[in-house]
Amino acid sequence: MQLQLISFVLIILHCMDYTGCQQHSSSRHRQHKQISGVSSGCQQGGCLTCSDYNGCLSCKPRFFMHLERIGMKQIGVCMTSCPPGFYGTRSPERNTCTKCRSDCESCFHKTFCTHCRAGFYLHQGKCQENCPEGMVRNEAQRECVYRCPAECEVCVSSDTCTRCRPGLYELSGRCHHVCPEDYEPNDKLMECTPQVHCEVGEWNEWSPCSRSGRTCGFKRGQETRTRQVLQYPSPFGNPCPEISEINENRNNRKDKENPGGRRERKIEGSVRGRQVNVRTLISGTKQSTGVDEAMKQTQLRLQLDSYSSAMDRQSLAPPQPPPVILHF
Repeated sequence: MQLQLISFVLIILHCMDYTGCQQHSSSRHRQHKQISGVSSGCQQGGCLTCSDYNGCLSCKPRFFMHLERIGMKQIGVCMTSCPPGFYGTRSPERNTCTKCRSDCESCFHKTFCTHCRAGFYLHQGKCQENCPEGMVRNEAQRECVYRCPAECEVCVSSDTCTRCRPGLYELSGRCHHVCPEDYEPNDKLMECTPQVHCEVGEWNEWSPCSRSGRTCGFKRGQETRTRQVLQYPSPFGNPCPEISEINENRNNRKDKENPGGRRERKIEGSVRGRQVNVRTLISGTKQSTGVDEAMKQTQLRLQLDSYSSAMDRQSLAPPQPPPVILHF
């Protein structure tokens, strides 16, 4: 009986020693695989070292280590960016993904949420169940937003709109049915934009006188000049004035020339109720200056006065008999 008991104990000890050897051998084998990097768990491109049981143990530079829980086990995964609900932290030793707060659905940092879970509303980077005074809940965005004026569709404060309701135009945070003076409606942006008026430059010099494409050596012709548009107007701005002009040549006057080559102009005068014609001669073909014209008008008045005096003397003198013509 004692011999059988001793044999049973020896068998148990032998089995325990064999199991320990197996475990030790398996541990050494896994360690060898981790160092060599030939484990089937290192198929991911971002893994630097890994194991079959725990996945990635370290990541290549610029990759984040993220631990995925599968039941009671965590598997290391190397990622270029952290998944929703986690934010990335970098350090010289390793880059890791850290879980956001429980009320955050996504976050930029542990103290700054970017989107909240259902039942919470984002305000200044924090998720809270109730919005501050003067703000209301936006269920679609899960945010606290300002209570906008009636004409606003979107606002950044209680008196500053960023988008107006249909049919209204936004200007400086206010909504308008009709744009103020010096502004015009932009139906594409639904905003009031400043009016732009036309601007033109200075006139160019007059072109040489021409007719039918040839420069003039004759009486009738045209001169032209143009100017450039510097700023075209907006739809409601002041339109552009004329940017080209045509001037008829001065030699195109219908002046009557006398046989001596002088032009003469008739000036009607009245002396004691009698109509008289007095002709003033203008020498040459050039236009008279203002001084010449004044002198001619003075001479004309003197001639009219002289003619009037002569008519008065003639009316006072006795009638003269008709001349006698002698025939031999």
